[in-house]
Amino acid sequence: MIKLQRAIVIVLLLILSFNSSNAQNNIANSNKGKMYILWGWNWGYYSNSDIHFKGDDYDFTLKDVEAVDRQSKFEWDVYFNPATITIPQTNFRVGYYVSDNWNISFGVDHMKYFVVNPQTVKISGFIGQSEADFSGTYNNDDIVLTKDFLQFEHSDGLNYLTAEASYVKDLMAWTGNPKEKLQIYLTGGAGIGFLLPKTNSTLMGKPRHDDFNVAGYGMSLKAGVNITFFKYFFIQSELKGGYINMPNIRTTPDKSDSASQDFFYLMPDILFGVIFRIANK
Repeated sequence: MIKLQRAIVIVLLLILSFNSSNAQNNIANSNKGKMYILWGWNWGYYSNSDIHFKGDDYDFTLKDVEAVDRQSKFEWDVYFNPATITIPQTNFRVGYYVSDNWNISFGVDHMKYFVVNPQTVKISGFIGQSEADFSGTYNNDDIVLTKDFLQFEHSDGLNYLTAEASYVKDLMAWTGNPKEKLQIYLTGGAGIGFLLPKTNSTLMGKPRHDDFNVAGYGMSLKAGVNITFFKYFFIQSELKGGYINMPNIRTTPDKSDSASQDFFYLMPDILFGVIFRIANK
């Protein structure tokens, strides 16, 4: 009888030990309670946009203006030197998993936006006599955007500060993968935020302006793939697209001068990050 009781106790201890180990593995393999930090680089593609300029002696719109990004040429000392790390077009984000499949994050997409010079566009509106080289009334007329007339860049940069919610789907769950060495996820999400561009602008020979300014808002959607190695390190690539509306762009040191524009954008990126647990499941 004593031997039977001992056997029962041993079996119960083994079961409890197994369940405890299983619970720990479940916690380790769960995303809930984990935090991540990522850094990477992006490329930008922008739709043509109408840009409206107004001041004390002018009010005109340039139509279907073309703009491009300007990703920096890869140089180790530029991309990884703390003093120059924000010169390229970059992404930075901090996130937290509120469940196994959902995370929220905050960060900035540091894009760059350059109006192409020269290009011919349509202009409508008026420019007063104080701007003698360009004065006149325009009604859908052609104008060449030379740097003497307009240099317009969100070059340091087109900074989109966002809050995002993202869903992740484990593609290897059906294989019984223990998640010790490799995890592959599909991810998708949506974000909303505001634009804090540093606009480098020279308009009709007026003094150059180049300063940060809260200019408007944006909305975005994204989809991508995340590959996590050894539970703590990951590579992620996304395709993000969205809408940007900036009704309050500074163009000169004079606050009476301003511009507004809205456009769509597409932004592929490549990201690297770390993920770690800060709370139990």
